Amino acid sequence: MSKATNQIPGEWARLEMSERAGAVRFSVHVRPRSSRCSILGVRDGALDVALTAPPAEGAANEELRKLLSRVLEVRRGDVNILVGASSRSKLLEINGTSAPTVRELFSRAKR
Repeated sequence: MSKATNQIPGEWARLEMSERAGAVRFSVHVRPRSSRCSILGVRDGALDVALTAPPAEGAANEELRKLLSRVLEVRRGDVNILVGASSRSKLLEINGTSAPTVRELFSRAKR
């Protein structure tokens, strides 16, 4: 583990990520139709996110991209769903950031 990872609270160190060519990939578990839109924490190595949008016609995916772009301070176009567009479990790639930065921003955003 890197030194930066050790400084992040334990929950965020459990978020499994890989870095490739200026991008970070990680899994997300989405809970659509929640009462609020928020970062819930880490569940089984994946980011756990609550969304208010229903899982129909891409509404939840768009809300996920909007939430993560705001939290991670990147453009919405830099948040890409690679696998699982029609599933609650997704693989995302975030361009223009690093794993330590992502962990730090998620730790600040958790409610």
